[in-house]
Amino acid sequence: MGRVILHSDLNNFYASVSCLNQPSLKGRPVAVCGNPEVRHGIILAKNEPAKGCGVTTGQPIWMAKQRCPELILLPPEYDRYQEFSRIARQIYAEYTDQVEPFGLDECWLDVTASRRFGDGREIADRLRERIRKELGLTVSVGVSYNKIFAKLGSDMKKPDATTVIPEDRFRELVWPLPATDLLYVGRSTAGKLSRCGIRTIGELAQANQEFLHHLLGKNGVLLWQSANGLDRSEVAGINAPAQVQSVGNGVTLPRDLTTPEEVKLVLYLLCETVSTRLRQQGLVCRTVTVGIKDHTLSHYERQMPLPYPCRAVKPLFEAVYHLFAVHPIEDKPVRALSVRASRLSPENADQLSFFPEVTALLRQETLDSTADELRQRFGRRAIRRGILLTDQALSDMDPLEPHSVYPSSFFAPPLTDG
Repeated sequence: MGRVILHSDLNNFYASVSCLNQPSLKGRPVAVCGNPEVRHGIILAKNEPAKGCGVTTGQPIWMAKQRCPELILLPPEYDRYQEFSRIARQIYAEYTDQVEPFGLDECWLDVTASRRFGDGREIADRLRERIRKELGLTVSVGVSYNKIFAKLGSDMKKPDATTVIPEDRFRELVWPLPATDLLYVGRSTAGKLSRCGIRTIGELAQANQEFLHHLLGKNGVLLWQSANGLDRSEVAGINAPAQVQSVGNGVTLPRDLTTPEEVKLVLYLLCETVSTRLRQQGLVCRTVTVGIKDHTLSHYERQMPLPYPCRAVKPLFEAVYHLFAVHPIEDKPVRALSVRASRLSPENADQLSFFPEVTALLRQETLDSTADELRQRFGRRAIRRGILLTDQALSDMDPLEPHSVYPSSFFAPPLTDG
């Protein structure tokens, strides 16, 4: 008996949840957006009417307003999104114990052993009906024999739809679609494929594996396998710990940065939070990446390996600032910065402790861990590095917490019936 995999995608999740307590918003174009007063002025989510007007996720607010002058803007409500996501997963868990989240609004379900509830389509329809009645939301569900095609199915028809991609018909249904519809084909990968004449999933499936490996590395082989329906990845159990691939943090700044000293301060602040998160997860990293967005909204990333597994603040900072200094953005003020640690592994302090360099890292780690404890007991500002005292406005940002403060005058007042 073949596997039956579902992918459930809550439609326009953030905007839909935000509209639930305002019935008068039904049928009106609505978007959830960041706060322009701290320069997070982009569309984070939109509902179907807004989408029909040309509003897209990631669009600047001013552009969205040009496309849709009647657009109603709402602030994000992260606590409510978490709660609705939790309830949806409780519903899924009544049908299978193999439920793997993919963000707050998406989940894979392996219902191969859930035949008593019906076949894949019947279970998907049951889920759609329950989500509609119990949460007031709609959901699109893809049904297939692997995770990649189940995800593709949930994207094919929205909102409130069930789409089945059976194993014996996937070439007919999937291969004509654009390659960008396939999971993990992002903008950069799509551009490389397109320049080689590969624009559909079918063309990707029929491409030479060695050529794809040369073009995209091991990701090229994985995409070829996905396009040919060969994905065999398992759906994780509902209580399985999430596999952390990277730990990072980023911030959009209250003003453009124009000097190296300002950049140093913010990078140190970000490295402190990344270091803290690595300790909380019991992890060390072997690679660091710095992300830079300039005032034209162009985004760049620079990456380098570390000589030893590490999570101490100072070496993380030295590495990311080196990346910034070696590859400067000439005459382009910096609007946003991010730091990401990857190639993670569990901490193992004794493995390399006979190297003097690692011994020094462990001493720094002890200091950082002590600073974490003091901040936890007495607040974030209880102990601070000297560099963070040079600019109050920048050092007061707390990347570990949402740092957007929404002015009451920015968003439209709640609408009432009548």
